[in-house]
Order: sequence, then C-alpha cells, then structure tokens
Amino acid sequence: MKINLDAGEKEIGNWTVLYVPPKGGKYNGKLVVTNKRLLYDAKFDYSLTGLMEEALFVKFGSEAYVVLPKERIKNVEVKKSFLNNKVILTLDNGELHTFDYGMLKIDKVAEAIKQV
Repeated sequence: MKINLDAGEKEIGNWTVLYVPPKGGKYNGKLVVTNKRLLYDAKFDYSLTGLMEEALFVKFGSEAYVVLPKERIKNVEVKKSFLNNKVILTLDNGELHTFDYGMLKIDKVAEAIKQV
C-alpha cells in the first residue's frame, strides 16, 4: 500500500488486521497509522464502499482507502481475550470502527492510534 502523506504527516506503523465497519461485514487488509489519520486498504472486498459514509473514503489513483482522521476519534477502547484482541474506535458521530488483530498483541496498534 503506497500512500501520499500530507505535509507534516509521518507514518507511525502498519499492520495487517481485520476491519469491522459500523454497518457490519469483516474485511482483511492493511492498516496504516500516521500522526494525523488511519488508512485502511481492504484488499479482498471493495463492497466496503457501500457501507461507509462517503467522507471516510479517499482515492489514490485507481485504489480506494478508508480514511479515519484522528480528530474524529473520540474514544479508543482495547478489548482482549485469548483468541480475539481488538481496538474499537468511537467517532464523533457515534460510529464504531473495530480493528481485530486476532491472537496477536493489539497494544502497539492502540498506542499508534492514540499518538499524535
């Protein structure tokens, strides 16, 4: 996933995670976290565009990504269990966006999301 960073933006980290959007579904892809936003590339299912508000999508060339500006994130909740570790984001409009890292440790993903 090649992204164009905005002025003053730097990448903090990237992970391959499952994404569960507010209206359901589960998508496998790459999450890139910068100091200003989260970008998610759902590699295996582009029907995701019909499930999200249009403002959360951006196109780079022929590719489309979910983009969550950090200023819209109002809460970051980490939920851990033996088989399921995830970060649940609450946006300013009340939507819940979940990034599921399976059995892997989710702490670094959550720290990157909170970092500005």
